[in-house]
Amino acid sequence: MNCHKEPAIRAELAKIGLRWAKCISWNADVAELFQQAVERGEARVSNGGGLAVMTGAHTGRSPKDKFIVRNGAARDVWWENNAALAQSQFDLIKADMLAHARLKSLFVQDLWAGADVSHRLNTRIVTEFAWQALFIRNLLIVPESDETREPDLTIICLPTFKADPQRHGTRSDVVVALDLEQRLVLIGGTHYAGEIKKSVFTVMNHILPERGVLPMHCSANIGETGDTAVFFGLSGTGKTTLSTDAERALIGDDEHGWSERGVFNIEGGCYAKAINLSADAEPQIHAAAHRFGSVLENVTLDEEHNPQFADSSVTENTRVAYGLDAIANATPDGLGKVPTTIIMLTADAFGVLPPIAKLSPEQAMEHFMAGYTAKVAGTERGIKEPTATFSACFGAPFLTRHPAAYGRLFEKLIREHKVDCYLVNTGWTGGAYGTGKRFPIHITRQLVRAALSGDLAAQPMRVETSFGLSIPQQVDGIPPSMLDPVQGWQDKAAYAAAAAKLRDLFAENQMKFASHSDAMKIAAE
Repeated sequence: MNCHKEPAIRAELAKIGLRWAKCISWNADVAELFQQAVERGEARVSNGGGLAVMTGAHTGRSPKDKFIVRNGAARDVWWENNAALAQSQFDLIKADMLAHARLKSLFVQDLWAGADVSHRLNTRIVTEFAWQALFIRNLLIVPESDETREPDLTIICLPTFKADPQRHGTRSDVVVALDLEQRLVLIGGTHYAGEIKKSVFTVMNHILPERGVLPMHCSANIGETGDTAVFFGLSGTGKTTLSTDAERALIGDDEHGWSERGVFNIEGGCYAKAINLSADAEPQIHAAAHRFGSVLENVTLDEEHNPQFADSSVTENTRVAYGLDAIANATPDGLGKVPTTIIMLTADAFGVLPPIAKLSPEQAMEHFMAGYTAKVAGTERGIKEPTATFSACFGAPFLTRHPAAYGRLFEKLIREHKVDCYLVNTGWTGGAYGTGKRFPIHITRQLVRAALSGDLAAQPMRVETSFGLSIPQQVDGIPPSMLDPVQGWQDKAAYAAAAAKLRDLFAENQMKFASHSDAMKIAAE
């Protein structure tokens, strides 16, 4: 391990109280971090050169363990969505974490969040594991030089630190605490590296709206003519899969900002779901997972060290993290023009939504605020039938402000730029999950490509009666019965009952915003 002992390096960490580190790795590259992770016994090497790691008890985010410090910088925080932490409690957690780090080897990465230099955050991440440093180096943007910059945001991630609920005011021994005033994030008690990535996005969600920029939990790509498309969608709806298209240049797969100048990637890498990953369905992601320096989270290996992507014995939430340079047709600068098309993805397990529908601005606003998808039976304990999931703005766990703040920006931008918006169902047809069948990925790709090319807008539309959605009457190569969900159900009465249930769930979700009814009626202003 290349330990930096220069006074300047030590002084940088001393600014946040880290004065007694045993060894400091500063901005090590992929090869060095890879080697350190293997030598320290943190990971195994997979065939192809990926780094396979296990995150232990926590194989996903711990949203109930995330806190925001209630201070002056948090005056606009949506507290119904975010747990509060007193400044004194945060300071105590910080002091105890710094003491825990005493005489530990630390890995520091100075990276950028935000491809647009006007909205960029110099981000410093301090971790105790080489593999986590490699993970975030893959996920954020590597600066063009090694020059040390004053950080705009600092994240200290010490998985072996356990919070004490009685002492620290936390819910458990896991803590993800954000002080927006100090621009400091403390992460402890969990090895799941996604907490680091999403902490950056959470801070961006607070900062960007103040600048008139819409932060988006979405993927984005560019066509041959320079047209930009944005894909909103919750986990499991196909956001990464559909945006990673050999016919279009990828801007990014998960987090973006939309300013008056256009779309910019907040990250410099991808964090794709790896469960059932295959070379046939997702060739570019599959190739990236076998690339030197990729990080495979909770993906098991066989005796020959081949990744077992179909194995969900550890978790369904297996992941692969890799730099955007692993995608041959990714944009080099992470920038795109103002979007011409927005795709809102949902995996409707009730089987009642059409595979694609063109949305009016009012409908686009409704679906943006709802952020709907559905969990299928068996994905979580106790779920025995499809369960609706609503996540405001397609990213409620990362919103620091009320959804109305993001909704106003969204409505302004789509109207001002006359953006075509589509709802795409990647879920079930012909019945609910367990009865119907999921839309084949090649059918969804074909419909999305028709929307992005403009061909779909030229097709005759009709308004279906269940949700008032405009659906195409025909699309070349797609059976008409597949375009109209009613036709796919043998029992029409059962379809009507399922549709009525889903409409009621949307209405019930809207009631949560009743006290902010002005935000829900922006289109009428």
